[in-house]
Amino acid sequence: TMNAFGLIQIGLMLSSTTIICSLQCSHLPLQQRKVIENSLRLLDKMGKEFPQQCLREKTSFRFPAQVLQPRQKENVGVAIEEIFQHIFYIFSKNLTQAAWDGTALDQFQNGLYLQIEQLEACVVKKHTQHRWSKEVSRLKLKKYFRKIDCFLKDKQHDLCSWEISRAEMRKCLQLIDKVTRKL
Repeated sequence: TMNAFGLIQIGLMLSSTTIICSLQCSHLPLQQRKVIENSLRLLDKMGKEFPQQCLREKTSFRFPAQVLQPRQKENVGVAIEEIFQHIFYIFSKNLTQAAWDGTALDQFQNGLYLQIEQLEACVVKKHTQHRWSKEVSRLKLKKYFRKIDCFLKDKQHDLCSWEISRAEMRKCLQLIDKVTRKL
């Protein structure tokens, strides 16, 4: 049988995790900035300078910046979480021809993953009244990341397609950074 002391310990553990969780959530914007700064640093560390031979292949994917300017502040969190998930997905496959530093890539992926978990825990999911705008935003984001995915597939995930995608993800994270600084 579990004694009262054991129950008190469990109770204390549970209440402290709730406190930690709410503390982490109030520090989310600051934490996000750190994650983004770190992600940008790792993106640079992953590869070298942008290869000259890839310049002529550059394409415009046109990031839907309006998804980061919703009327509801909490919708920005939803959008950012979604963007991180897409980036995580793109950088998790067919990387054989990307001549990148493996450690930096792993750290980049891990940072994104932890931030996705954090956002999922903190971002309020009850967005029923703003569902429509969120759905529109979600579709715009899907379309944008599908373009990148298709571009990589078309180019058979060659070195240039990865370098172009890395440059694009850099722009994407810089935009998020700008937005989170204003929040």
